[in-house]
Amino acid sequence: MLGIIALAAAATTPANDYGLEQNWLCRPDRRDACSTPNLDVTDIAADGTMKPRSFVRAVAPKADCFYVYPTLSLDPGGNSDMIANDEERSVVLTQFARFGAQCRTFAPLYRQSTLSWLRSNLTGKPLPVDMELRYTDVRDAWRHYLKADNQGRPYVLIGHSQGSGLLKRLIAEEIEGKPEQGRMLSAMLAGHNVVVAKGSDTGGDFKAIPLCKAKSQIGCVLAWTSFRDTAPPPENSRYGKAPSETQEIACTNPGSLKGGSGELHAVFPVRSVAASMTGDAIAWTASGAPIATALVGLPSLYRGSCVRAEGVNYFAVKLSPAKPGGRVADPGGDIRFGPNIARDWGLHLIDMNLVLDDLVDLVGSQQRAWEASASVAR
Repeated sequence: MLGIIALAAAATTPANDYGLEQNWLCRPDRRDACSTPNLDVTDIAADGTMKPRSFVRAVAPKADCFYVYPTLSLDPGGNSDMIANDEERSVVLTQFARFGAQCRTFAPLYRQSTLSWLRSNLTGKPLPVDMELRYTDVRDAWRHYLKADNQGRPYVLIGHSQGSGLLKRLIAEEIEGKPEQGRMLSAMLAGHNVVVAKGSDTGGDFKAIPLCKAKSQIGCVLAWTSFRDTAPPPENSRYGKAPSETQEIACTNPGSLKGGSGELHAVFPVRSVAASMTGDAIAWTASGAPIATALVGLPSLYRGSCVRAEGVNYFAVKLSPAKPGGRVADPGGDIRFGPNIARDWGLHLIDMNLVLDDLVDLVGSQQRAWEASASVAR
């Protein structure tokens, strides 16, 4: 999609030692980006009424969650360094830390291709980038986790955008067809094209791993790319278009895995995701009443459904009608370049936030299904 100056992985580039605590954003049993934020939520009803909801961290959880974050580094080169800055720590609050209600949390730092690189491509002067280095870092972190931490536990893979692409390759090369596949509860691959055979839940990027169709299903994949129902993918869309006529892009609805339309349980940071791009704050209610938590929930604001239209599969997101004097009518989520909306990206910024608590709850359901199947096996 983009013009790239890609460097082959160089033998002189040292591998990261993921035995070092500093190379992880999140690991269990320490104070870090997953354990220190206040993860309570203020739910804001349509009329602007606010109700706090406490976050309860799991005690001795029986499953693990392994997260690879999206493109976000503001480091100046094509690849990021291994120092966690505000953007890496903030995305954990925005997308991942709440999974601590269900699982032990693991999130490696990795030398991703940066926002600086992405922007340089858009200006036609691409920075040099080592695309393979991103994957080998994630692979090495995964192998370390398996050796040092997994101990036969079930796990969930969680990614967004660049992170989902790297996890997709990890599943194909390191998990599918291997003993580790039997312990995978699910892989949640947001904001990335995952290919399946046309009309099927399997085939394509994975040989036999199916799409998730029920909360009690384990060993499956979720994949979705979000667009407003009023602004479907345009001709130049980055997402939703299959590479051949015998394939299609996967879409699973985290709000209704069985299909159809479902309410989405959205959670946003008080300083909105869009604000991270524009610098603008958001007024969550017409009254401007202060919000004491770092996160807000927006019950009944969104519904989502998977749509097939003109050869494109995508996750269509619908806003409920606003109430005058109530909560914010539309929290945004479009990528903008100045006044212009980049419609080819859809609601890429908020793929995870739209369904965050749906995903957290799903981990709990899948963990219970795992335990039930394990007890039957015994």
